[in-house]
Amino acid sequence: MSEATGEPDDVARAPWIPGPRKAADDHADLTAPPAPPPAAAPTAKEEREAEAEEPEVPDLTHNVLKSLLGAWALSACSAGETTAVENHLTTCAPCADEALRLRDAVSLLHEDRDLDLDPLLRSRVLETCLGRRPARIPVPDWVTPYDAETARLDALLRDIGESEWHAPVRLKWYEEKGLVRRKATVASVIGHLLAVDGLVAAALGLDDPLGKGVPELSPTERTEAFWAALDRPPNRSVREPWRNQSHTLIRTVAFAGRGVADLTVTYKCFALPLRDSLLERAFECWLHADDIATAVAYPYAPPSGAHLHDMIDLAARLLPGALANRRRAGLAGPARELVTAGAPGRSLHLEVEGAGGGHWYIALDSPAAVGSPDRAVAQVAMDGVEFCKLVAGHITPEEAAAGQDGDREAIRDVLSAAASLSRL
Repeated sequence: MSEATGEPDDVARAPWIPGPRKAADDHADLTAPPAPPPAAAPTAKEEREAEAEEPEVPDLTHNVLKSLLGAWALSACSAGETTAVENHLTTCAPCADEALRLRDAVSLLHEDRDLDLDPLLRSRVLETCLGRRPARIPVPDWVTPYDAETARLDALLRDIGESEWHAPVRLKWYEEKGLVRRKATVASVIGHLLAVDGLVAAALGLDDPLGKGVPELSPTERTEAFWAALDRPPNRSVREPWRNQSHTLIRTVAFAGRGVADLTVTYKCFALPLRDSLLERAFECWLHADDIATAVAYPYAPPSGAHLHDMIDLAARLLPGALANRRRAGLAGPARELVTAGAPGRSLHLEVEGAGGGHWYIALDSPAAVGSPDRAVAQVAMDGVEFCKLVAGHITPEEAAAGQDGDREAIRDVLSAAASLSRL
């Protein structure tokens, strides 16, 4: 048996013999130098570095970059020119708009569908990037809720079709003892926002959409006047003046500086500083956008938590005055304590849960009083969005899903005062 293999000797394998070498070919050039070895395949690292190598980007003037937009839309630019143009589009809004129009025009030239990427893919990506780019003029923090909500509503309006601008929208708000309903369309709701935003525009010395020499009107009266002045039912053409007005308001406030935040905006029966007025306009923009989204079956989320908190805080600060107004009209119980200005009085603890939530103490006996946790006689706990729908008049105080504890009359009066903040 073989020790190496453990097999019997008579079945041991035959030794391996190498095959014969190839014979020299009589026609071969034996004097020629040997062929160089084949080049080694590039490593994965070298391939990644080659892919990551950026094209040389030329330094071009605005006019040259503008002249390249047509070639860019047709994907006829070199790699460096393409990068230069797309870098320019993130900082130049006019060129970005023109680039989007050219890309839309190019898409009309392609009638046959193929397996290539959608020619509008790049323009959509650029449009998203342009919408998210930092503003060249910093917008004050207190303007960002209005900026965000008008932009979100505008995105909704871009997505709907021509017929949906005439979809019925049911507007609701709360007056005295019950809900009031009004039929409208998507287009007429945007006209309503345009007309009421005109109050802010007029306070800033900008053009009023109702025209010059308009007497002092309430938001509802302004809306009715705007609708009555139209010679035909409003359509999607109302979007452009509304969006232009919101852009102008934001730019004007950004240029005006810090002092403009305390400028007074008059709503006929009450007034707000510009800081609170734009927050109130952001709140109404969100709620009416939600009305429109419901009418056209469009998914629509609430504002961000930080913006929702600011909106709830504004409503909480307005509640003592609204409660006093209802008390003067005989719609709320009498004050229980005589409170001097700035002194603590009875309070209601408003606990708002969820995104944007927090704790507020609502003065019950005087709008000049300071709410104090030590004087709280009742507590109400609500979800943040539910509370905003109550303030908007979309639900009644009886329908509000609220955890309640303490003085029942105080709770009823505060919830009713919250609903009374609503209007058309």
